Amino acid sequence: MMMRRLVSVFVLLTCFNSVFSQDSIPPTNPIDSTKIDTVVIRRTLVQIKNVPRSVNLTNPVISFKKTKALKNKPRRFRVPSFWTKMNRLGINFSEVAFVNWNAGGQNAVSGLGNLRFERNYKFRYIQWDNYLELRYGLNAQEERKLRKTDDALKIGSTFGYRRDTITNWYYSVKATFNTQFSNGYKYPNRDNPISRFMSPGYFFLGAGTSYITENQKFNLYISPLTQKATFVLDQELANNGAFGVEKAVLDDDGNVITPGENSFIELGFLITNKWDTNIAKNVSLKHDLSLYSDYLNSFGNIDVDWELNLNLKVNKSIITNIGTHLIYDDDILFDRLVDADGAETYAGRPKIQFKQSLGVGITYEF
Repeated sequence: MMMRRLVSVFVLLTCFNSVFSQDSIPPTNPIDSTKIDTVVIRRTLVQIKNVPRSVNLTNPVISFKKTKALKNKPRRFRVPSFWTKMNRLGINFSEVAFVNWNAGGQNAVSGLGNLRFERNYKFRYIQWDNYLELRYGLNAQEERKLRKTDDALKIGSTFGYRRDTITNWYYSVKATFNTQFSNGYKYPNRDNPISRFMSPGYFFLGAGTSYITENQKFNLYISPLTQKATFVLDQELANNGAFGVEKAVLDDDGNVITPGENSFIELGFLITNKWDTNIAKNVSLKHDLSLYSDYLNSFGNIDVDWELNLNLKVNKSIITNIGTHLIYDDDILFDRLVDADGAETYAGRPKIQFKQSLGVGITYEF
């Protein structure tokens, strides 16, 4: 009887719970219709339990025992420069000595020093070349005073602009200046110098066009409009009308009434050409030519200045040089004659000037 009552109570509680309790099953969501093409399955790494004998598994160890310090310090990063430079110092020697030499001769030593500095800029449409060259040479012979063999001071600058990076033709402006350091004499006469510093001095300024190859070994400059200024600052040479300047006006007794001019200006046509090439192994040829003709005074008469040098390179520092220099200038007169009173009887005439040199020297670039 008791058992039946317990069963009836259990049934009533179950029915009551099913009617009034909240359903714990979440409502059904709509099915996603998105199509899935790729299924990513991630697996955990499986630890290797059995290692074959042929496999050597070691932990990486960093050691600095076998490393060495750098011999040279690391270079810091620098912004690329479009400037190139060249500094060259050269000294040439030649010597001859005689001891009881039956054929005769005099002991002699010659030395020539030269310095050249270049600073060149090139980037796309612009090229700017600058140089400074200094040369001086002496010759010493037994029982004779020192004599000058070479003397030059040259400065030059050329600015070029081109329309594109393909062509080698540039619109150019060129300026050059050259003179000498010390007095020049017509040996053995040492009393009357025939040239001095800035007597003469030449200055060229003009505009034109240039053809310059990519390796800059060939340079052709053509200027239809170039001014040439000749300076003779030594008044004695200016009074004599040296190097083309207007000479002084003298009276009958040879006294100066009007002093000579110290400068002479010309306007003309200029062509220059520089060429540097290797004609054989360790043998290079350098050619530098300048041609100038004045429009105003004597058009068609050409002033020539031509240098040709052959360099034979023994090693990095020792070079043998064979050089020639030819000059013709209608304004430089030779064989001028004066009488006992100092009056000029013959003005002189222009001549070809030629110089040849041979020397073995040491060259250092820095």
